Amino acid sequence: MTTRPLAERRTIDYVPESERHGTPFSQFTLWLGANLQVTAIVTGALAVVLGGDVLWSLVGLCIGQMLGGVVMALHGAQGPKLGLPQMISSRVQFGVFGAMLPLVLVCLMYIGFSAGGAVLAGQAIAQLTGLTATAGVLSFASLVVVSTLLGYRVIHGLGRVMSVVGVLAFAYLFARLLVDHDIGALLAMRHFSLAQFLLAVSLSASWQIAYGPYVADYSRYLPRDTSGFTTFWAVWLGSVLGSQASMTFGVFAAALAGHAFSGHEVAFVVSLGGSGVAAALLYFAIALGKLTVTTLNAYGCVMSAATIATGLAGRRSISALARTACIVAMVAIVAWLALAGQHAFLKAFSSFILFLLAFFTPWSAINLVDYYCVTKERYDVPALYDPRGRYGRWNAAGLVAYVIGVAVQMPFIATGFYTGPLVDALGGADISWIVGLIVPAVLYYAAARRTSAHAPRQLVLPGEDRQGDEQSWAEQPLAGQSVTGPAGESPR
Repeated sequence: MTTRPLAERRTIDYVPESERHGTPFSQFTLWLGANLQVTAIVTGALAVVLGGDVLWSLVGLCIGQMLGGVVMALHGAQGPKLGLPQMISSRVQFGVFGAMLPLVLVCLMYIGFSAGGAVLAGQAIAQLTGLTATAGVLSFASLVVVSTLLGYRVIHGLGRVMSVVGVLAFAYLFARLLVDHDIGALLAMRHFSLAQFLLAVSLSASWQIAYGPYVADYSRYLPRDTSGFTTFWAVWLGSVLGSQASMTFGVFAAALAGHAFSGHEVAFVVSLGGSGVAAALLYFAIALGKLTVTTLNAYGCVMSAATIATGLAGRRSISALARTACIVAMVAIVAWLALAGQHAFLKAFSSFILFLLAFFTPWSAINLVDYYCVTKERYDVPALYDPRGRYGRWNAAGLVAYVIGVAVQMPFIATGFYTGPLVDALGGADISWIVGLIVPAVLYYAAARRTSAHAPRQLVLPGEDRQGDEQSWAEQPLAGQSVTGPAGESPR
């Protein structure tokens, strides 16, 4: 049996079959653990904080999870087939240089979400250890650097541990909730509002769609013959069950707390579970949950930054030193933002990050339509690294559909950072994600179907006869690279 090193050595390069491992169940535990966390609780609570009742908020959140989870899991199913992280496949739809536009924006999103999570994790660590909030944030940042440097296997290990810890913590919290409070009375207070219902749907759907830019990063090491159908359901179930459990608890917590919830989220959630040892264990669960998801964000940011850098430099991968520097720089920015934004700034910055989600919904629509409906899983993987190759520097069809997809969402966006002119007519509901999925998908499909020039006859992979060589495929020069498909076919 081959012993695999704990620390990962690959970045955005193709994972050969000899290095593939794991089962779809690892996807279930990863996404279950990543969603059993306090930020998901806060997101669910917003449905009530912003005016919804308990029952219809729960129904709306569940519908949004299932719909957004489909988009998210379809991305995850690409990993075993391609053996690549998520965002590099954008070069098929946008070109090697054109893909840098969504890549820059996705890096901002990772940093923003991580900063918000670092504040909550810092509070939990401070309560658990007696440190100051500042020391809690810095300690948390150090843990994120270490876990991200170790990479894929450690990330999945965190997911497995957090899935167990999270299930136990939430089982305990729900039990205390049922024993100490009249949940039936909360469910009985019903006042259906279409706008508030759509808000709940949008909150959870956006939560799921936000995972799209990096979900395949964590499935790309699965063996190539892993069923895409099985991978889809493992990712979907883990993410939907985890996030719905967290958001359901958030709805009940906000309904019980009223105005006491905002600004004291971590302390209030823990207070529902008791004090003493129980409180300490809950603070530990909160910190571990944020470590899991923030590591996902940092790792995804490295993948995106490496994709940008290699596109500009004409390389297939980045060095270990560059990877380390990227991780440290990203986490340092996150820590700085978290420390600067522990009070008023972070709220405004979070609104800006939610606004950025409008830039990823059309990306997701275009990527999925291309992969499943236009190219039908037939990518030329070596050509993804060559701006002179099949996919070129720019893809006008993808870029135009993307820009239009972003623009048509603007009238329907409702965030603290920006509110579109049609939001009031919809009672304050944000339906931008629906428009952002449908319009660019239709436009790109119509444009891309007119030409099949960017689609080979079958999936083209790097020749894996080099897998035992001292110099890996990722380090080979671009010029003169020989590639074959699974059956030895050269690209068209």
